Amino acid sequence: MNHLPTGAALVAGVVGQPIHHSLSPFLHTAWLRQMGLNGVYAPFAPKDEHGFDRLILSCRSNGVKGLNITAPFKAQALALADTVSDTAKKAGSSNLLSFDEDGYVHADSTDGHGLIRAFELQAPDCDLSSAPVAILGAGGAARAVVAALLDKGCPEVRIINRTLARAEELVFAFQTGVTAFDLTQTERAFAGACAVINAASGGPHPPLDALPDTAAVMDMTYRPLKTAFLQSAEPRGLATVDGLNMLIEQARPSFQAFYGVEPWPGFDIRDLALRFLGEA
Repeated sequence: MNHLPTGAALVAGVVGQPIHHSLSPFLHTAWLRQMGLNGVYAPFAPKDEHGFDRLILSCRSNGVKGLNITAPFKAQALALADTVSDTAKKAGSSNLLSFDEDGYVHADSTDGHGLIRAFELQAPDCDLSSAPVAILGAGGAARAVVAALLDKGCPEVRIINRTLARAEELVFAFQTGVTAFDLTQTERAFAGACAVINAASGGPHPPLDALPDTAAVMDMTYRPLKTAFLQSAEPRGLATVDGLNMLIEQARPSFQAFYGVEPWPGFDIRDLALRFLGEA
């Protein structure tokens, strides 16, 4: 079967700045080739917000099926859309823009779906609706996670951030079910939690001593796959969830939105990605 794209190829892509590190083109292209689909998935790297505006305007009329959006354009993507899903509204950002034949843009968010699925795959005994979940970081990534956890039935989401005021912004955004802590209150925030999720971009990580023995620990990054944060959970024997499964699972509904079919579940895309990353 010819896997090379033709002039009738369905075109989609990913947008970010920088974008060279993104694994999304690898994932989507692997699915396209494995399924023998006539499609293309390309990276785009507008220099700034103005460049992103022009890219979206162009995509409204050039036949592009859709775009995945990553930092720093997720909030801007939401603002530029004509229609917005309830999930994206709650997340306060969009990582998925779809374009219809008339040029209208629909915004959605699959980040939360990806996170929930990653827990189901790697920490199936962790019931995210059974106890509080602690999140390190209060940026855009954290907000999408909060929305997903509350939809899942989590009784309390505890935001831990260096700047308390930033964590309190999420409390205000969701009104109920969210509490804020600074780094000096980490032990109290971890107490009784069924999971802790690192959504922070950097900085030293707090000790996990206050977590219950049954808790699961997740890091949203996938480079490296086993981060220092996940390694700190190993002496406790805590279940760990890495960012690669989250990336793969958030990509699946995007692929369906772009190309009209679900990726074939029997294809081990994670193993292929691990080998590509040199983690196999």
